[in-house]
Amino acid sequence: MDDPKLSRFSPLARIITFDDFDRGLNGWTSLIGNYEGSLASLLPGYRDLRGPMLSNHSMWDTGSAGSWDGTYAMKLATRPNAGSLAVAVKRLTWRHAGMIQVEAYVTSKPEATEMQLSELDVRAFGFVFDLQNSQDRVMPHLRYLNALDGSLVGQWQYKSHRESLEDIGGSGKTKSHFHLSGDGWEDLPGDQQLLCYNEIATKQNWHYMRLTFDLADMSFAAFQFNDREYDVSGIVPIVMPAMANLWCMLNLVFFIDTDIDKRAFLNVDSVLLSGEF
Repeated sequence: MDDPKLSRFSPLARIITFDDFDRGLNGWTSLIGNYEGSLASLLPGYRDLRGPMLSNHSMWDTGSAGSWDGTYAMKLATRPNAGSLAVAVKRLTWRHAGMIQVEAYVTSKPEATEMQLSELDVRAFGFVFDLQNSQDRVMPHLRYLNALDGSLVGQWQYKSHRESLEDIGGSGKTKSHFHLSGDGWEDLPGDQQLLCYNEIATKQNWHYMRLTFDLADMSFAAFQFNDREYDVSGIVPIVMPAMANLWCMLNLVFFIDTDIDKRAFLNVDSVLLSGEF
């Protein structure tokens, strides 16, 4: 590719969207749960999700680092409470039920509030597709579980267990389920993957991720993170009956959560979504 911003990606035949956060948030926004009549009808898990912002990666000791090849990245920051989540979503629709692929460059760190390594303070970060065809709503979930209760894990996981749908309000039109809880995750086949954390909390290295999914049969096709490619042929996503008003939905979601009472950050330099059509 002639464009150096695109040449570091390996897209499918057609680029659907390319989000370079030097140009703004490009439609990425906060995830809010469904409600009806009052915000008090939100399920508890959705009531305090933190949304995305733009960041130039300013650190107390080194100043501003900027992003991979510019000034701004999309930043997700949790609250300083163990288990707090920050989530960003981009809402699209698909035009052809074929192969789609998302690629991104990301980095995660805890807030540098202590002069120590803090490599076990981030619990997990991950990505979700939220999809629907004429029969099913399908939600492929992947996360990197870095640490749990202060112990190193370093394992990629997926989720196929579906939480129960709850009726919201009294009209019968609105339902909701909280799908980002810590329950129901299973390990991907393969060994632990250790990531480049670097030597102090203010040093950040960027990582490459690629997830390919087939809309034709709603199945995982490929997953890569840095130099590791995982066998995802035998895993299944969350599946539920199609819901009203979500036809051809194609949502992209990034998230991060913290393992201790300290903020955790996920920074996304750029995102490329492509398709085979």
